[in-house]
Amino acid sequence: MKAVSYDRLVTKNWVNFKAAVPRGGISMLDETLLFKWMTEFDHQIQTDKAYLSGLDAEIGDGDHGDNMARGMSAVMHTFKTPNQSVAEQLKAIAFALISKVGGAAGPLYGSAFLRMSKAAVDTQQLDQLIQIGADAIADRGGANFGDKTMLDVWAYVPAMLEHHTLSSAGLAQLAAHTKPMQAKKGRASYLGERSVGHLDPGAVSSQELFQALLKAQSALKTSPNQALKNGTD
Repeated sequence: MKAVSYDRLVTKNWVNFKAAVPRGGISMLDETLLFKWMTEFDHQIQTDKAYLSGLDAEIGDGDHGDNMARGMSAVMHTFKTPNQSVAEQLKAIAFALISKVGGAAGPLYGSAFLRMSKAAVDTQQLDQLIQIGADAIADRGGANFGDKTMLDVWAYVPAMLEHHTLSSAGLAQLAAHTKPMQAKKGRASYLGERSVGHLDPGAVSSQELFQALLKAQSALKTSPNQALKNGTD
C-alpha cells in the first residue's frame, strides 16, 4: 500500500490539524513505551467492549468488542515473559491476537504486529513501524483507504506521527469518517448501501489503539524514569 502523504491528509481535510499538539523529535518505540501502550489499550478495550460489539452488531457479527477484550487479555499475559526485546514482544503480541481474537480482526491486527516485529529488528521509529503495520493490514485484507475498514485509521497515522500532529481529536475524526462510507470489504460489504451511516468497529478500535499510544507517551513524559514492569505490580 502506498503511504498516505501529509499533503493528502491536509488536502482532503480529514483531520483538523489545529486540534493537534505539536511534538518535537522522532518518536521511538522501546520496551517501556510498548508495555505502557498495550496497558492503556487493554484498559480502553475492556471498558468499551460492549460499545464496540454494539457497533459491530449493526454491520457485522456483533462480537468485535468481546473478541478484542479476550485478545488484549492474552496480550497482557505475554508481558510476564521477562527480558524480551521490542521485536520479540511485538511478535508475542501478534500471536496472542491471532490466536485469541475471532473474526477478521485477529488476523488483521496480528498481521500488523507480526510484520512490525520483523521490522523492529532494524528500526524502532514509530512512524515507520506503523506504516509497515498498515501495509500488512492492506496486504492481508486486500483493502485500501476509503473501504470502510480499520485501514482508514491506520493508513493516516504514520504521516501524523512524522509531522508530530497525532492527536486524540484527529484520530476520532478519522474513525468518524467511516460512517458515511459504503463498506467494500468484510462482512459489512454484504450490506451494500445499508452499511452507510454506521461506524466501522475496526476503525474505532484502531482509534482507541493510537489514542492509547498518545496516553502512554504522555504518561512516560510525565514520569520519564518509570521502569517496565513486565506485567507485574
